[in-house]
Amino acid sequence: MTTAAYQGEPGSNSATAARALFPEGRELPCTSFEQALDAVTLGAADVAVIPVDNSAAGRVADVHHLLPESGLFIVAEYFLAIRFDLMGVPGATVDQVECVRSHVHALGQCRKILREGGWRTLVSDDTAGAAREVAELGDPRHAALAPPAAAELYGLDVLRPEVEDDPDNTTRFVVLSRDAALAPHTGEPTMTSLFFCVRNIPSALYKALGGFASSGVNLTKIESYQIGAGLNASRFYVEIEGHPDDERVALALHELRFFSSEVRILGVYPAHPHRAES
Repeated sequence: MTTAAYQGEPGSNSATAARALFPEGRELPCTSFEQALDAVTLGAADVAVIPVDNSAAGRVADVHHLLPESGLFIVAEYFLAIRFDLMGVPGATVDQVECVRSHVHALGQCRKILREGGWRTLVSDDTAGAAREVAELGDPRHAALAPPAAAELYGLDVLRPEVEDDPDNTTRFVVLSRDAALAPHTGEPTMTSLFFCVRNIPSALYKALGGFASSGVNLTKIESYQIGAGLNASRFYVEIEGHPDDERVALALHELRFFSSEVRILGVYPAHPHRAES
């Protein structure tokens, strides 16, 4: 039985993603992304289910720093349609609401209803945690923006359903494991995630990425960051469409390695069907 660690409380979007990926597995809620990754590293969990991007709010803060340094490997991806309900204590009404609690990303994804209500907002560590806080307060003046599952879990009433700004709101999750379970080269749509550090020379990034352009390999993500306070060359996290055994991808990676001081494959995994649908 697979044990899946995630950041958040039961009823959160991460919990929903973990349950969809591992319906027969065990869940291990964690207070932070670092704790979820450490649970896998230390053997308390088999995998970690971590959000990396949201279609409305962009990348999830800090995760792009954690992935390359975690020592774990990406073995799968999952796209989850995000739905938020405005929920309060039993018997409460929208007119009684004065303060809305949720995770900072959820508040940013439900700006329209917050402007409409003119409510004060409080940031919680987690969307489901916000629902739990409202249930514990028992005060009709407090409401939460949380996934639909949290209302039933914490005994709250849904005051307004599906209040997210974008009906196509989607979060992408990745599954991380201690073992590098690389997807076989079968010709099926495949994603490759990698980390690299360019040499500290002029035009290094342009030259390093040139092989992807000349080989016709699509980059779906590139993020830069630096370690420490020095003036070291930037490090980059990249995701591409294709398998390292594809001839075009192999040529691009060869050129990347020539202009980089370090290249590390973080995962080769099947592309989720959502990519083809969108």
